[in-house]
Amino acid sequence: MKELLEYIASTLVDNPAEIVIKERISRHNVTFDLIVAQADTGKVIGRNGRVARSIRDMMSVAAARQNKRVHVDIKS
Repeated sequence: MKELLEYIASTLVDNPAEIVIKERISRHNVTFDLIVAQADTGKVIGRNGRVARSIRDMMSVAAARQNKRVHVDIKS
């Protein structure tokens, strides 16, 4: 799942080298901290949070295949 998030984020931002993804795993939950450059934060969040919501939806589908729940926190 981490690779999927990295691929999605790298296609959206101007500085893909500055993407950092931290992963915390518990029994049934996976939390990803997506850290991007300050200038790219708006591109990852999108207008009214639409892009962020879409990223979270895709990650939820990937997590459901593994019987897990996923949370994506976007930071700069």
